[in-house]
Formats: sequence, structure tokens, C-alpha cells
Amino acid sequence: MMSLVRTVYNACGLLSVGLVLLGSLQGAEAGVVRKLPDGYHKAQAGRERISINADWRFSRFESNPDSLSYNVLKKWILPTGNDFIVNGVKYDRPSGDAPGSNVSYVQASFDDSDWESVNVPHDWAIKGPFHAPNIPNSMGALPINGVGWYRRNLIIEPSDNGKSIFLDIDGAMSNSAIWINGQLVGGWPYGYNSFRLDLTPYVKTGENLLAIRIDNPLNFSRWYPGAGLYRNVWLVKVDPTHFSQYGTYITTPAVSAESADVDLTVEIENLRNSSRQVEVTTDVYVFDAKTGRAAANAIATFPQATASVAAASKQTVNASVTIANPKLWGPKPDQEPNLYIAVTTLRADGAIIDTYETRFGVRSITYDGNTGISVNGKRVYIQGTNNHHDQGSIGAAFHLRAAERQLEMLQEMGCNALRMSHNPPAAELLDLADEFGFLVLDEIFDVWKQQKISDDYHVYFNEWHEQDLRNFIRRDRNHPSIMAFSIGNEIVEQSSSSGGATARELVKIVKEEDPIRHVGAGINNAQAGSEFATALDIPGLNYQGEGRGTSFSSAYPPYHAAYPDKVLWSTESSSGVSSRGTYLFPVTSANSSTVQNGNGQDPNTLFVSAYELYAVSWGSSPDKVFGMQDKFSYAAGEFVWTGWDYLGEPTPFDTKARSSYFGIIDLAGFKKDRFFLYQARWRPDFPMAHILPHWTWPDRVGEVTPVHVFSSADEAELFVNGKSAGKLQRQPSNYRFRWDKVTYSPGELHVVTYKNGSQWAEETVKTAGDAAKLTLSADRTTIQGDDLSFVTVTVVDEAGTTAPEATNAITFSITGPAEIVSTDNGNPADFTAFPSLTRKAFAGLALAVVRSKPGAPGEITVRAQADGLEGAEIVLRAQ
Repeated sequence: MMSLVRTVYNACGLLSVGLVLLGSLQGAEAGVVRKLPDGYHKAQAGRERISINADWRFSRFESNPDSLSYNVLKKWILPTGNDFIVNGVKYDRPSGDAPGSNVSYVQASFDDSDWESVNVPHDWAIKGPFHAPNIPNSMGALPINGVGWYRRNLIIEPSDNGKSIFLDIDGAMSNSAIWINGQLVGGWPYGYNSFRLDLTPYVKTGENLLAIRIDNPLNFSRWYPGAGLYRNVWLVKVDPTHFSQYGTYITTPAVSAESADVDLTVEIENLRNSSRQVEVTTDVYVFDAKTGRAAANAIATFPQATASVAAASKQTVNASVTIANPKLWGPKPDQEPNLYIAVTTLRADGAIIDTYETRFGVRSITYDGNTGISVNGKRVYIQGTNNHHDQGSIGAAFHLRAAERQLEMLQEMGCNALRMSHNPPAAELLDLADEFGFLVLDEIFDVWKQQKISDDYHVYFNEWHEQDLRNFIRRDRNHPSIMAFSIGNEIVEQSSSSGGATARELVKIVKEEDPIRHVGAGINNAQAGSEFATALDIPGLNYQGEGRGTSFSSAYPPYHAAYPDKVLWSTESSSGVSSRGTYLFPVTSANSSTVQNGNGQDPNTLFVSAYELYAVSWGSSPDKVFGMQDKFSYAAGEFVWTGWDYLGEPTPFDTKARSSYFGIIDLAGFKKDRFFLYQARWRPDFPMAHILPHWTWPDRVGEVTPVHVFSSADEAELFVNGKSAGKLQRQPSNYRFRWDKVTYSPGELHVVTYKNGSQWAEETVKTAGDAAKLTLSADRTTIQGDDLSFVTVTVVDEAGTTAPEATNAITFSITGPAEIVSTDNGNPADFTAFPSLTRKAFAGLALAVVRSKPGAPGEITVRAQADGLEGAEIVLRAQ
């Protein structure tokens, strides 16, 4: 049998910071300190937090193998959320034997040697194949359904006797149920929430068999949800008297450059059968996210607090401190995301019995109906994107580097805010947002009581919404990046009085857990003055700010009139669509056009034109959105749908493709032309110029081929084969330079741009010859531990110019201590399974995702070959 892997990333705990000073992780109750290699073990007195991601056995069953279901298990599952029930009646665990004890998979005697050996985070569906039976393309056409069983051994040492043992699961998709030694402990139906189980009554010294059942119905999501234990899993060992889960919370009632007043509340849980006298102390240190290290000396110390905690109860203590000359946390690029780390220590009888650590930031935030969001007194116009939780070809299984890469590219574009659409994210993603300096709209629900599809969250809402919402807020409220919470997206009942009543209930719960931040939701139907909109602090307008489709009727004026003091923003904007590097003719003369066959889309190739002028029927091009935003200075900004392409929802080819066309960046992580349109808007001081389309059109000689340029300049002159096509000045209503009468002839496009009378930026695009060879590049050539490198292959001609329409089949291979876990090309209509080592180039590019093996340093060589082309290789190094 398998043994426990003692990989402790962060044996720490949670110090939360609310309002102005907000914590990073949920402390020890949540994530991984970034940049620490696998196997890192940071000793903390009184607490162990151990990764149990390795050495699982797994099997998926397309039909139910055990006669169990959520409804069968529900009475035993519901008590798992009791700690988060405040307004309702807590659930009693039924007496007698729980279901499932006779199922062979929960028994230590079961032979699982022929099951798959996996590590978590694990997404069972991402390997495919596509066209899974009965799974719609809207869900990615991948085999997300079925029952999955995970098994592994836990070793409880003799030294653990007398300790409390907890299992922390950061995310299990979905309807999870957990057994230890054949006994049902509990579970959690909502696949996006983190949760904790108390294993103490069920474990014994020595080997313990942990079995987890996951059950995904066929129709429970509108997008690709992933499947399985797709986030981290932890074993926590603590003294029976310890800090509660998400057990500390800090607010800062006053913050300035000179000082920050910090109020701390700590919750202590005593699971002993007798009372206990305890002492709580907290020291604060400067934290360097780049090195993952804290300064040696504390910069502030909370006064010691004492408490007598009764048996089987919880007790809170409070303390306050002032931080002199605080390093403020603020969003990039105008502010710095400075972080602190706080260490909270629990003592009894003079001995340390528990220790928590948490990173946090000091910042103030204000909400104003005329100026929007201000951080530390400075207005921040929200330049945000919506983002689903999958990570492209590696699926929903969370990987820190994949998330980090996504944020790096969004920040390069000028994005400063993220909407977590439409569910709680991985805790580590919020850590990264803290470090990068993003603002976050943290969201929890896509549906309430009324369904969008048959098996979605409406099935659980009545019994679970309070537990899910309080759990979500307590887990996340300590991140400095979070500026607001969202309780829903395009809720079906938003226009009804019942929807207004539910909105008031949910807002009340959020305010009980975090009285500081404002609460919003994404609205697509409710009108200004409705009960639903009135219940919210921030009414988020989906597509209504710019006017839906071809309409220029904005909802901003009536909303601002109805709620002059409320922040307004576009929780979803644009829904522009394109497939990278594909250009269709003729090109619309409008600045925004609804995509349809013959107008921006080709039903045969499943391409959508990359001229970036086309959107779905309810959406608009970025150009139209920008123009409408400029009319309403009180609007706080936008969250574009979407930053990256994602699996599922392949509009406009809903039944033919497998991933979205909405992204500014494609699924493989290659920039679409739209990236540069947003960059020109969002980074006006960054010298850049981008020409589209490519200039290799052997079938278009002599035909009109419009040339557009995206730039933050105010003038641009285009040269076609050395001859000027004219110098254009940007007009206030124009967000691109257009030369729509250019006739194609092979050669070269060159643009020179100017700003304030001085040369600003230039770019050249050349006609490519025949595809001749491959080139390889990597986002990182040195990787360590269980880490990723994203390797790009480009098809080029003899001179090294990208062959922009190359579709050669490329075969990847690798030697050294690493593996290629997936390949992709960004084509939403490519149904090649992601683990395939052969992948066609799309618009001249393809991607291989390389994963290093923990504890195996050495040289890694990645090779790419294609028939008729010169191959290439690149050398990476694992440390």
C-alpha cells in the first residue's frame, strides 16, 4: 500500500486582514507559498500541514458502480457545513451506520493495483478523448461525467496520538464524499468550494485507508468544469486546542502613509473535554514575495491576549496595533503590491501549541458613484478581464505556474483586475493576484434557486447556500487584491421579487462575514430600480453599459440616476470573438458587427475573423465598448469577456468546436490581434504598434486587403512595399488606424507611428516564403521541482519569417527528467486529444507543455519534427 508523503509547503496559519489590511492566503488554511519547491518543509511549532497530493489510485466509472448518490448520502454530508450555519438550524449526523461501508472501494482489503496511479491536482476528463458520449460541446465535449474513486493510505504516527487530524480539500468536482477506514466522514457537493473534514474520530495509529468518491452528472455546468480532485489536498495535524479554520480576521480602521491601525480578531477552537487557558501573540514582518522570505525582525507586535476556552467550544480574542510608515499594497502599475507576513502563536501552560502564518497587505479602498474605485486615495480605472478556471490543455487541475503565466500576459496587456467568473477560484490564484497587484472581483454563484441547466447548483441552493457563501467569504476575505464580492451572475430570477429577496439575504450574509467590502452581481435583465439591483452595492452591467449588439442605448444613465452613490461597472463587456491569425474577407466597414456566416465567420473552416471587429449578437467590438466608455466618466471600468479562451462555450460554433472564441489570448496562450488593441488602450504610455493582417496572401494578389494598426500613438503612416499609403490622425472616436483600400501585392508592410509630434513606435510585416523549418522557444528554460515550461514551435521560411497559414503536423519528443503533458495550437476546432504528441500548427504555431519531475535535476531536450521541414530542438534545465 502507499505511504504518506510528508511534503509540507506551509505549516502555518491564517492571519486575516479585512478592509484596508487584508491577508493573502487564508493563511495556513489555504494555499502554497509561491516559489517553494516540492518537499519544502517549514517547521512550525504545534502544527503540521502536509501535502497528500502524491500516490493516489484512481478509477472512473461511466455508470454508477456502487449504488451511492448524493441523495443517498446527503444526511451524512450536510453536517460537514455546520460551522458555516449561523442563520439556520445545524444538521445532526444520523445515528447508526452510514451508507457505503459495504462498498469494496472503501475497504483496505480491496486490491486497487490495476487502478491508475495519479497525483493530484488531477482532472480525469482533460485527457479526453473528445466527443464524449452525451457531453455537449458547451461543456468541452470531454468526459467529465461519471463516478470517480480515489484511494490512498495515510500513516498516523504514534506521536500523533492526542492530536486533532483534519483533511483539507481545496476543490473536488463534484458531489464529493469521503471515507476513512470504511466509515463515511462527510463531503461537500459544490465542486468549487474548499472544505475541511475532522478525521480525528476515525483514524488510528498506523495505516489508514482514505477513499474519496466524486460524482459528476451529465448536465451540471454551462462550461467545462473539469472532474475529480482538481485542487490541492492537505492533512493538518494540530493540538486539540488550536486556531479555528479561517480563524483570524483583521481590519484596519485607519490607514495612511504614516500609520495603519490594525484590529485583530482570533478564533480559538478547543476540542478537548475540559476548558483551557491560552495566550495569543502576533508578530508582523515585511514579506518579500519574490524570494518567499520574511524579514528577520518584526516591525509590529500585537499585545498579548488571554482567554479561557470552554470544552468543545470556540472563543474569540481581540487585539490592536499600529504599524508605523506602512508599505502600502496597491495595484500595478501605479502602485506597488507590498506584502507583510504575520505570525500568530497560541500558548498553553507556557508551551506553544499552535502557530499560524499569513501574508497580507495594508491598503485602503473607497467606493464612489462618480469616481468608482480608489485604492490608497488614488482612483483606479478597472481594466479587467473575466476568467474561467481551466488552464487550457492541462485542464482544471490547478498548476501554479500555468496560473502565473496567465497573469503575466494579462498584466503585460495592461489588465489590472480579474473577475473570478463564476465561482470561487483556487486559493493560490488569489495569492498570485496579491503578489502581481491585481484587483479582484471574487464571485461564487452562477445560479440560485432557478436552474439554467438540469443538474446545476439550483439542486443544492436551498440547503447549501449559507454554508457555501460563508465558507467562501471566510476563506478569501483576507486577500488585499479582493476589492468586492459577487453573489451571482445573470441569475434567472433577477427580475422577480423572489430574486430581490434572495439577493438581500445573500448580501446580508456577506456583510456579516465582511462588513467592509461592497457586494455586487452580474446583471443582464434586471432594470434600475428593481429589487434585485437595489439590493446590491455594485450593480454590475453585463453588456448593457455599451449597449447590447448594434444598439447604442446604454444602461449607465438610468442606473446612475437611480443609484448616484453606487459604483457602476461592466461585469461583462464586449464578447468579441476571433480565431487567432485568421482573416476573412470582405471586412466590415463598421467599427462593430454581429458575427454570422459570410460576415466574420466561415462555417466550413470554423474560423472567426481576427480583424477584431466582430462580436456575438449581445456583444460589441472593443472599439465600440471604448467609445461608449468615454461617454460615461462615472463608470468604474470593465471586465472583458474574456481574457483567455477557455474550454466549452464555443460560440458562434456551439455544436462544432470545443473551446471559446471569446479570449483576447487563445487557449494555448498565444496572443490574438485583440491583445494589442487592448494594450494600446490600457497602456497609453507604452510605445507599441501592431499591424494586421499578416502579409502572405498568394491567392489575393491585386485584391483589396485592408490593413489595420493598433497603437497608442495619435498619428500613423503606412508604407506598402516602400510606398506611403497615407498618414492618418487618430480621431477621438477611433481606436485603430484603418487603411481599408490597400491592394495586396507580396512584399512588406511598414508602419511608423507618432505621438505628440515625435516618433512613437514602428513595426514591419513581411511576406513569407514556403515553410522550410521549425523553431522552438520556451517561456522558461530553467525549471525546478514539479514545474512547467511552455514551449512554442513556430513554422518559418528559410529567412525565419513565420509562415502564417502553416498547418504542418508537428511531432514532439523529449529526453531527460521531464514529460510532455499536453500539446495545443489555439484552434478552437481542433479535436486532437491534448496528450497527443502530434499536433498540427495553427496559423504557424503550436505548443508543448513540459513538466519536470520532482527531485530529478538534469538536462531536458525537447524536439519538434515535421515532414518536409527542418526540425528543431531546445534544451531546458531542471534544478
